[in-house]
Amino acid sequence: MNTPSFFNTVPPITMYDPLAEVLGAASEGILIYTYADAVKLAGHSCPTVAGVYLMMTKGLALLYPEGIPLRGGIRVSMQGNLGEGVVGVMANIASLITGATETGGFHGLGGQYDRRGLLKYGSDIKGEIALERIDTGKRVHLAYNPKIVAGDHRMQEWLGMILSDKANFEIEKSFQNAWQDRVKSILIDYAEHPELITYFLEA
Repeated sequence: MNTPSFFNTVPPITMYDPLAEVLGAASEGILIYTYADAVKLAGHSCPTVAGVYLMMTKGLALLYPEGIPLRGGIRVSMQGNLGEGVVGVMANIASLITGATETGGFHGLGGQYDRRGLLKYGSDIKGEIALERIDTGKRVHLAYNPKIVAGDHRMQEWLGMILSDKANFEIEKSFQNAWQDRVKSILIDYAEHPELITYFLEA
């Protein structure tokens, strides 16, 4: 893969998955997810993919300040319904990292490691996503505001030209660079901005 270099500077998310340990899929059950993994799942890099990746990073750090988050031990609630806007994209990435699924996940071994029923849509939460530890009930609500990160004002015009087959190579490259520059700003420059990812923590 030949991806933008900034992908490699986005901090990874480390999870402990006991099922991966039991089945020998990863040494000591440690799984490491990168922004590139989220991009591969979604098939593209955009403000939505960047935002949900940052929400997962922030939310998991708040839920597990003492150590590595437990994959398969987290409930994920989505405010929107499946099929609305970018809800499905966000849920897919949250599912990748946490293991939580609605009905199509792993059914478990000997009554353990069942990943089904851990993802819920249409939830009454304070943000786009909420994460909850099954073991403690600690819950964090997360909201994302990408509007604070401006992009090149010509992007919409360039995209229109690309979609209507009226763009030349220079315009295509200008659009791609501007698009990923905004994603980079979200992930790198604004990652810790207090207005980008806001949260409400329920102890």
